[in-house]
Amino acid sequence: MTYDFWYWPGIPGRGEFARIALEAGGIPYRERGRDEGADVWAKRDSYDATPPYAPPWLDTGELVIAQTANICLFLGDEHGLAPDGRKGRLWTHQLMLTIMDVTAEAHDTHHPIASSAYYDEQKDAAARRAEQFRKERIPKFLVHFQKALGTDLLFGGVTWSYADTGFYVLMSGLCHAFPKRMAALEDEFRPLFAHRDRIAKLPELQDYFKSERCLPFGEGIFRHYPELDGAD
Repeated sequence: MTYDFWYWPGIPGRGEFARIALEAGGIPYRERGRDEGADVWAKRDSYDATPPYAPPWLDTGELVIAQTANICLFLGDEHGLAPDGRKGRLWTHQLMLTIMDVTAEAHDTHHPIASSAYYDEQKDAAARRAEQFRKERIPKFLVHFQKALGTDLLFGGVTWSYADTGFYVLMSGLCHAFPKRMAALEDEFRPLFAHRDRIAKLPELQDYFKSERCLPFGEGIFRHYPELDGAD
């Protein structure tokens, strides 16, 4: 079974969290949003049952599953990308939902007023939002994730889960958007940086990282504006 995966072409965005889980799990999929002539909105509007609000979504042929964490939940259940047992599955999904919370806050540092407005139209508000995010929110989330690494389940239990691959995308995105701040936090949260590096070395991901399918951060969620970054 080959899934159809729909997301905007040209940026990793929220789709990357689901995409890297698909890649790490060796799950066959087609990147339909990158097809020549593909119209993501037209495809979205073609669904009568369980229509997605926005990409990303996964079309299995029987199900249309939207929302990044929801896609990952499905992949975890169907393809063994989450621990066995109710506790492990709920814990993994809880972590993924928290990862998506941080991701939304990171996005809102450069679009604090309206996603439909250009960054240049909200730069003053962005500077204030980014300062609060750097000083308060990033450390608060990292404290939680570091505590999560110390549990008996770790992130994925005996092996990695979609929460681990999602954490890799989050940490990589934060380091791209806020390199000074993340460098200043590395000593305090060294286990988290080490965990990110462990996921980056998964054999299942090496072909993906070398391929054109793996897109660099740029105009998506994690954007680097030097004026929004700082060591504190």
